[in-house]
Amino acid sequence: MNTNANTNANIKEAHIKGTVVAVCVSHARGTKKDEVGGRARLVEGYGIEGDAHGGNWHRQVSLLSQEKVTEFNQRGGGAGNGDFGENVVVAGIDLRTLPVGTRLRVNDALLEVTQIGKECHRHCQIFDRVGDCIMPREGIFAKVLSGGSVGKGDAIEIV
Repeated sequence: MNTNANTNANIKEAHIKGTVVAVCVSHARGTKKDEVGGRARLVEGYGIEGDAHGGNWHRQVSLLSQEKVTEFNQRGGGAGNGDFGENVVVAGIDLRTLPVGTRLRVNDALLEVTQIGKECHRHCQIFDRVGDCIMPREGIFAKVLSGGSVGKGDAIEIV
């Protein structure tokens, strides 16, 4: 029995929706990302236009659950949107629980989860500041299957 397929089917049946809390980009790797004003463009096969992590690879867009950031901050983290290097902050979906292959729709754009968590080869700025980073444990990565726009307040759903 393929439990990953069963989990994915159960998630789809639940028709889970969330909300985009922030969209962030950076012009250099290994730095915090800054919130974009207004909307950003998700480019098929690339990622977010203008982001240093965009390109033809499996980690085009990084996503993090707002609830995990809130928990981190309740422990004294003091992190803001983009501080973990995440592109998209989402409320209402525990992103860490989504299996690889899960598809997410935001407006006309379609993303596919390609990786859960990551190995940190060197510590990021937030780790250097507070001694912990949740992105390796809680962050997910996706590739852009079809492009579109994304902005704060947009609905994001599992399809």
